[in-house]
Amino acid sequence: MTAEAQGFKAQTGTVCPLDQANVDTDQIIPKQFLTSVSRKGFGKHLFFDWRYNKGEPLTVNNDFVLNFPQHQGATVLLTRENFGCGSSREHAPWALTDYGFKVIIATSFADIFYGNCINNQLLPVKLSDEQIQVLFDAVAASSSVEITVDLQAQTVSCNEHEFAFEIGDAHKFTLISGLDSIGQTLLDEEKITQFEHARQTWQ
Repeated sequence: MTAEAQGFKAQTGTVCPLDQANVDTDQIIPKQFLTSVSRKGFGKHLFFDWRYNKGEPLTVNNDFVLNFPQHQGATVLLTRENFGCGSSREHAPWALTDYGFKVIIATSFADIFYGNCINNQLLPVKLSDEQIQVLFDAVAASSSVEITVDLQAQTVSCNEHEFAFEIGDAHKFTLISGLDSIGQTLLDEEKITQFEHARQTWQ
């Protein structure tokens, strides 16, 4: 089983700049929408409390960056430190990927959220505060600017800038191979089968 059969190699796209730190998983996908075990359909609820005004009927909050016309179709989310803190809900990367994001660039991520991203073919990239600011400035100067994230080379490129980023070998392999946790386990299916047969004998 794979999350994305083709795997993740590189992504070039426009950017949605969410200039906020400590964005937690309840802000990413509020608890009232955690009603399905399918990975599809969560994108419309992404950042729900920020994207929409309170009250009935539901209306769009035109002051929230995700609703800006110039950022529609963005595949890279640019944000600040401690992104994905809070609960361990895997629905958070489900919502981000279902909306259309392929890459999240931040100063830091909550550990469980980071792992959930890897398991769902969403690349979390850590850069320094200074590098993040260069990217925010580039997007502010031109909303149509594109960022290229090359996982194999481990680089982020924007205009004349290129930044290297670190990622664990196992995480990199998982993303490039298009595997989720089940897919990784199935790589050892033959060994698992042999162990199970042997166990029946000595038990």
